[in-house]
Amino acid sequence: MMPCFAAHDFLYRAMLEELVDRLGAVQRDLPEALVIGCPDGSARAALEAMGKRVACVDPGFLAARSARGVQADEDVLPFADDSFDLIVACGTLDSVNDLPGALILMRRMLRPDGLMLAAFAGAGSLPRLKAALLAGEGDRPGQHVHPQVDVRSAGDLLSRAGYAMPVADGETLGVRYGEIMRLMHELRGMGAGNVLRAGAPPLTRNVLLRAAAHFADAADPDGRTAEQIAVIYLSGWKPDPSQAKPARRGSATMSLAAALKEADTK
Repeated sequence: MMPCFAAHDFLYRAMLEELVDRLGAVQRDLPEALVIGCPDGSARAALEAMGKRVACVDPGFLAARSARGVQADEDVLPFADDSFDLIVACGTLDSVNDLPGALILMRRMLRPDGLMLAAFAGAGSLPRLKAALLAGEGDRPGQHVHPQVDVRSAGDLLSRAGYAMPVADGETLGVRYGEIMRLMHELRGMGAGNVLRAGAPPLTRNVLLRAAAHFADAADPDGRTAEQIAVIYLSGWKPDPSQAKPARRGSATMSLAAALKEADTK
């Protein structure tokens, strides 16, 4: 387990609960499951409680070991094609080096008519923190947050990766902090720091003081500043001949205008 992760797991817990809820609505058995992103044992326990046989993988060595799993990056997963009925990727895909490649690899690892579910932080997350750091650094800002995709781009990637019935949607989670350092400590505790190899230079004391003042200026009357995290959810199925197919283009026997006119007369 990552040091102190349990004290900072609210985001992972929220994403995992949503993924488990969505999986509960699926009417398929999907017995063999892979969890990608296992900073603790909660995902394994949740899927095993649903009757799944679970394997775990995480890019972090300590996390993988704590979950009795395998350490590997999401775009170089060490599993054969057609290995799983279900893949649940929770909280890690925003920082993978090759997201399109990771999605294609996961689709290949699924058995025909297998399901992929994913959740991760997307574009639009942490606007207050970004604005405060920009104000603190002035004319020479560093890149403190790795690039993130938005919902529309994520949906396009699913389609390009070859998933059937791809769905991408999202929600915004609100959090509030009394000071910027508490927020930065929280991000480090959940393993959500900057993963860019050529990261920004260390923040100086003066930069931090200016950023803290800017963050505090945006506080509500109770002294806490509202921040938000945009969470993206993905789902897609590995294609299989048994799946329902969209109607062939041009095969309709009635125009939309005629259908609407008929509906109005009823």
